Amino acid sequence: MNEELWRKGAGELARLIREGEVSSTEVVTAHLARIEAVNPELNAITVVLAEQALAAANQADRHIAAGADLGPLHGVPVTVKENVDVAGTATTQGVPALADAVAEVDAPVVERLRAAGAIIIGRTNLPDLALRIATESSLRGITRNPWHRDRTAGGSSGGEGSAIAAGMSPLGIGNDIGGSLRNPAHCCGISSLKPTTGRIPHATVVEPVDGPLSHQLMNVEGLMARTVADVRLGYEIASGADPRDPFSVPAPLSFPDAANRTKVALIAEPPGGATDPGVAEVVRQAGTHLANAGYEVEEVAPPEYEAVLDLWRNFLVTELRIMQPMLDQLMGRDGKQFLFAVLDAAPPNDLVGYVGLFAHRRRLQRAWARFFRDYPLVLSPIWAQPAFAHGWDAATSANSLSALELLRPVMPANALGLPAAATTGGFAAGMPVGVQIIAPAFRDDTALAAAEVIQTAVGVHTPIDPYVNQ
Repeated sequence: MNEELWRKGAGELARLIREGEVSSTEVVTAHLARIEAVNPELNAITVVLAEQALAAANQADRHIAAGADLGPLHGVPVTVKENVDVAGTATTQGVPALADAVAEVDAPVVERLRAAGAIIIGRTNLPDLALRIATESSLRGITRNPWHRDRTAGGSSGGEGSAIAAGMSPLGIGNDIGGSLRNPAHCCGISSLKPTTGRIPHATVVEPVDGPLSHQLMNVEGLMARTVADVRLGYEIASGADPRDPFSVPAPLSFPDAANRTKVALIAEPPGGATDPGVAEVVRQAGTHLANAGYEVEEVAPPEYEAVLDLWRNFLVTELRIMQPMLDQLMGRDGKQFLFAVLDAAPPNDLVGYVGLFAHRRRLQRAWARFFRDYPLVLSPIWAQPAFAHGWDAATSANSLSALELLRPVMPANALGLPAAATTGGFAAGMPVGVQIIAPAFRDDTALAAAEVIQTAVGVHTPIDPYVNQ
């Protein structure tokens, strides 16, 4: 069985360890061997914590032998993106200037997974300062997609997406201000949840400890895995208020009607740009899977969809433009090419316009809340196009703007603070196509339930042997 352990999910591994069928040491050793076998090609895991992980696994096995109480992830290895604090390792943000920015304590989400018995086995790659939708770091290099060596793994949690898809990790921690949990799910064929803002606490001890307002209102920590069930497991462990994050809340994890079949608004071709026909077809097929399971599916868009896209862009771009001199010093060439092309193309905003964004945001949140009364779920693509070739998004200013356009389906959940569960809906042009279910605030449970219906119909398709299709 040991050779097969890296193929199994986090929940199943926890069960096998708990029931004594395998040891945590065997599980960690199997994943370290998998990392050694495939990571040199993929460059998804940047730091392998082999010695610490094996020591923790040995301790986990001793706890089992002693009859100790076991957490839901006891002895299971997990990975963590390099912009989330892990005590004793660097929160590099993917840039050379922070290569030695070692955190003294864990981020709340890491702390909670450890308390549940998880073992941190490695850190994963991201683009410079997480400000790109492809994972190409000036510190760590390019992360490759296990489905196709020449395609992006997505960003900014692309290291996690590639590592999980290739079996180097069964569960990972990333974050999302512009699809960064969902973009790699689309590109790499895995699952994730962008939770409701405040659902999972965010905090860091590496400066800036308190980011700009757009970061506070739109960025979230979240979980990534091959299955929706494992995403749910991680979400349940990581959720809840923490004093280090004033926005975090002790909201219920689920409600009695979580599994109810309800109305779904399907957006196969989101407003605001073009959508690849293959992607649109995958989304419609996902809608068919939901309909077959008892959901009532209708092609209809939420109100003022393009206004929500403009809100996300204006909010983020206004603050990034203020930070541009600092970003210019920290980021590498390609990262700056992508970001600054986006900033240069955006109309300038003054103080009156910036302040007005918050009233505008509240009005749009209210409009979508009314829409959710009739359509409690929204099904759409994650990207409007399949995964692109490495470097395409930064090759020209026109490409950078096109990349922003293909990203548009992810923007509403961030702009409005809503949960969005992601999973694979099918394939187009030989690459996975992710679909997402957006739900009302704090109804992460209904989004996960619908995503699991789609995954059950489609199956779990991950490239266990990287590049097997090439």
